[in-house]
Amino acid sequence: MCNLYSLTKGQQAIRDLTAAMLDRTGNLQPQPGIFPDYMAPVVRNQPEGRELTLARWGMPSPVFALKGRNSDPGVTNVRNTTSPHWRRWLGIENRCVVPFTSFSEPELQPDGSRPPAWFAFDNSRPLAVFAGIWCRWTSVRKVREGETTNDLFAFLTTDPNQEVGLIHPKAMPVILRTREEIDVWMTAPTPEALQLQRPLPDGSLSIVARGEKQDGL
Repeated sequence: MCNLYSLTKGQQAIRDLTAAMLDRTGNLQPQPGIFPDYMAPVVRNQPEGRELTLARWGMPSPVFALKGRNSDPGVTNVRNTTSPHWRRWLGIENRCVVPFTSFSEPELQPDGSRPPAWFAFDNSRPLAVFAGIWCRWTSVRKVREGETTNDLFAFLTTDPNQEVGLIHPKAMPVILRTREEIDVWMTAPTPEALQLQRPLPDGSLSIVARGEKQDGL
């Protein structure tokens, strides 16, 4: 699963691609390595229009996954959208898009190590977004923090296309490339929006780096 991605384009590019009317991120710096539980930009629906804001990566875990645990670090990738746990957040009010410029999957090496292989559309790493969901949730993310209330997000996954499948045969993120696809995800009825939960066409992605934990800027 994708547990590390990068965003190196500025907030104006994000606003242009997603039609975000409001920007709550302040001075948004490049994030060459975004890990689970990091704060990262998302664009979500709000009564005043689409809003670019920051949220914490990792949606609430299902109850069964919390058995015997005293904290919930969250779920970063969502695959089974028929699950009642996830269905409650598939409405328009809880959909978001997650900007990125590249994402990584662990690549198994002969010595058993799994350094990341970084995927992007080409070496220029153009901006795109993951199809995501978000919620506001009160929980214990880390024991030392105690109970906190956070805006949380995760993005959907699907079957891998050819390039990703060679490295990670189980899944890839659901990626939206155009304003039209973003508009469908953000505004369409749920059955129509979920038609976007499909792999990119084969040949869409390239491996642009290996073995590093972040993109070059």
